[in-house]
Amino acid sequence: MFALLLLDADLVVQDANPAAEDLLGVSSRRMIGQPLGQIIDFGPEGLLDRLAQTDAQLTARGVAIHVGERELRVNLTVSEIATHPGWCVLTLSDTGHGERMADDERPAPLRGPAILAHEIKNPLAAIRGAAQLLAKKVGENERPMTALIADEVDRIAQLIDRMQRLGREQPEPVAPLNLHSAIHRACDTVFAVGEAKVTLREEFDPSLPPVLANEGALVQVLVNLIANARDACSGAAEPEVTIRTRFVSGMVLNVIRLGRPVKLPIEIQVSDNGPGIDPGLADYIFEPFVSSKANGQGLGLALVRKLVKDMDGRISHERDERAGLTHFRVHLPMAR
Repeated sequence: MFALLLLDADLVVQDANPAAEDLLGVSSRRMIGQPLGQIIDFGPEGLLDRLAQTDAQLTARGVAIHVGERELRVNLTVSEIATHPGWCVLTLSDTGHGERMADDERPAPLRGPAILAHEIKNPLAAIRGAAQLLAKKVGENERPMTALIADEVDRIAQLIDRMQRLGREQPEPVAPLNLHSAIHRACDTVFAVGEAKVTLREEFDPSLPPVLANEGALVQVLVNLIANARDACSGAAEPEVTIRTRFVSGMVLNVIRLGRPVKLPIEIQVSDNGPGIDPGLADYIFEPFVSSKANGQGLGLALVRKLVKDMDGRISHERDERAGLTHFRVHLPMAR
């Protein structure tokens, strides 16, 4: 969670999100209307003066601050608000002494990805905090959209972590979860934006038991597959994406990491009526940097395969030329 403070041109706090209350140990009611320097002591390094003078984004890592008698070490970002001259958003995240030490002990070449990930997360943190503040101002009908923004920022931040450690991280923990809730969340994300008039069909088996998976990873897998299907059929006369779930028997995967076979009775199928994948690439679509899109990065399906594998699952691809359909199938274990 990232703490966010909205500051006016005089560095007076105008709003604060719940994460700021937790980090600083001060309620937003007490902070609002107070000068920033009376809430946070930035020490003798002159950082507070730099905050007042800067007319561009400011980033600092491992800054020692004091709130009352407490000392915190934080990463700090200041971003201007274009529509309000002089106003800015201050984002804080607690680094912790252990995290800072671990970074300092890494060889210099290995610190680069960590710093890059941090720089990407800073604007994401500002977006999430802004969505939280916006939720206080809008009506009940708009709050689901602000919640969606915050949830998606969290998922993107987690995705950055996964990309940074792709190929060497330990599998993320799995737990029983409702498969159809994860599908609906992914659909909300994919179809919340965009002008493509694509029909979405759902053919769910309501009797399915909970699936054993990691919720964030499963939603990311579904977002990638559904977004790919939407894009693939967008040029069709009547574009359509179909998501099916069903219980299958006999699907078993030998998991080397576990040293035993794992039954995979839960199937998710994402289908589209687009033209299909270039036959020359069909055997390589799950490899990194392989893409049939003009501006594709070739990382989406590689990450999908990695995430599915980490959940002890299996993913496959099939083209049905007779029906004019492309199918992606994910098989996962069910929760005991």
